[in-house]
Amino acid sequence: MIRTISIVLLSAALAGSAENSNAQTVKAGSKLALSQSAGCDASLWNHVYNPKRLKRVAACLTVTGVITESSADDDGDQHFLLKLDPGQDQLLNKRNRKKKGGDIVLEIVCANPIKLKKVKSACAGYTNHVAIPAVGAHVRATGTYVIDSHNGWAEIHPVSKIEGI
Repeated sequence: MIRTISIVLLSAALAGSAENSNAQTVKAGSKLALSQSAGCDASLWNHVYNPKRLKRVAACLTVTGVITESSADDDGDQHFLLKLDPGQDQLLNKRNRKKKGGDIVLEIVCANPIKLKKVKSACAGYTNHVAIPAVGAHVRATGTYVIDSHNGWAEIHPVSKIEGI
């Protein structure tokens, strides 16, 4: 299902981000079309370390593109950079363009061994079953579209599913 979210709503959602000027994605007065999705697992938020840092923009969103980078973080999350397919550039902000080479960040929570003690409780008793794609894979990723207030960039975090296309 495709819904159109006005830039007014998007701007309001981004207003609380650490770098609001970097969070603007389209010109005032224009419309932003986001592919609102079903299939997000809201229970994954129970396993997000420090969820207050993530400003939710869309509860469930699907994006497509090519995985350009993949790495395991000390918090147990698998981090990816996704070069979005054409027509999705409005999901990126200035920080994505400057610090992430124009890619969006994807994060699969609790996908790896945790190296930080303060994070262990977020993943205790949980095993993530989201498949980790290879660099170069063309994928469809579904999850919550957020702005990470610590870094200022846009992310899909937590990722509920990733499928090869």
